[in-house]
Amino acid sequence: MSLKFAYWVPNVSGGLVISNIPQRTGWSYEANSRYARQAEKAGFEYALLQTRFIASYGAENQLEAIALASALAAVTTELKLIAAVLPGLWHPGTIAKAISTIDQISKGRAAVNIVSGWFKGEFHGFGEAWLDHNERYRRSEEFIRVLKQLWSEEETNFRGDFYRINGAPHKPKPHVIPPVFQGGNSAAAREMAARVSDWYFMNGNSIEGFRTQMEQVSQLAAAYNRKLSFGVNAFVIVRDTEEEARQVLRDIIAHADPEAVEGFRSQVQFAGKASPEREGMWANSNFDDLVQYNDGFKTGLIGTAEQVADRIIELKKIGVDLILTGFLHYDEDIQSFGEKVIPLVREKEAALLSASTI
Repeated sequence: MSLKFAYWVPNVSGGLVISNIPQRTGWSYEANSRYARQAEKAGFEYALLQTRFIASYGAENQLEAIALASALAAVTTELKLIAAVLPGLWHPGTIAKAISTIDQISKGRAAVNIVSGWFKGEFHGFGEAWLDHNERYRRSEEFIRVLKQLWSEEETNFRGDFYRINGAPHKPKPHVIPPVFQGGNSAAAREMAARVSDWYFMNGNSIEGFRTQMEQVSQLAAAYNRKLSFGVNAFVIVRDTEEEARQVLRDIIAHADPEAVEGFRSQVQFAGKASPEREGMWANSNFDDLVQYNDGFKTGLIGTAEQVADRIIELKKIGVDLILTGFLHYDEDIQSFGEKVIPLVREKEAALLSASTI
C-alpha cells in the first residue's frame, strides 16, 4: 500500500515552530482554504486541524478545528479532514453529530483526532476539572467508544465513569465510519490505541524509536485481535543542498522564542512526565526539540528532495503508513513538497514493489 501524506493545518497563528524567524504561513480561513486546495493537487491525502482554545507557545489566534474542517470540506473534493477534539471540553454526542455533518458535506472525508489533553491552562481557564494523566486517557477511551456506537448503532446506550448515553439515536449516519486518530506515547496512550483507535500518531523520533513504539502498540492491539495504522510527525525542510536545509534548521533554532518555548515546556510536564512511568510525549525532549512542538526535527526530513524521499522510504520499510508534515513557509513549501518529494517517493515505492516480486 502506498504511503499516505498529511499536513498540519496552520489554524493557529505563529506557524509550526516556536521561533521569531520570518514565516510565510498564514492562519486565516483564506490562507487555509488556499493551502488545502494546493495540498490536494500536490498529492496529500489528509489534513490535520489542531485543537487550541487559549494561546500557548506564542499561538495568539486560534481557529476552531471542527468549524474550519467543515469550511474546508466545502472547497475540496478529495482531502480527508482530521479534526482534533479535546474530551473534557466537548461531549461525545456533540462531536459525533459535528463529525457526521462534515461527513455529509465532504461525502465521506471526515475523521477525528482525539487529544487527551496536556494544556492545563485551557481546562482551568474554562472552569473544567483537570484530571490526572491516566484518567484523561480513560475518559478519552469512553469518548471514542461513544462516538463509534453513535455512528454505527441505531440507538446508543452507554454507562461509563465519564459519560451516560440513554437510548440516543444518531441520524444521519456517516457515509463511512470516520477513522479515529490519536497520539500520545505513554503506556496509557498505547493501551488506549490498542483497544479503540484506528490510527496511532507518533511524535518525531529516530527510526529505531519509531520501530520500538510500533512493535509495542501492535503487540498490545493483537491481544484484542486488532491492527492499527501508524503515522509519524515530521517537520520538513527541503532545499537544493543539504547544507542549505541544515542552515534553515540552525536559523529556526537560533531565532527561537525562549519565553514561549519555556512556557510550552512548563505545560507539557502534564503530558508524558505526568504518567506513572514518567515516559511518553515530550518526556525526553530538549530545548531544540521543543522549538517544533511535536519533536518534528527528530524525524530527519531535512535535506535535498532525494535525501528526504530516501528517509521517507526508510520509514515505510519499518511499517509507517502516513507521514504528517509541517513546514516553515506554507505559501510555497506545500506545493514544492508535492512537486519535488512525493513523485520521488512514488518512484521509490514502485522500485521496492518491483524488487519484492522478482
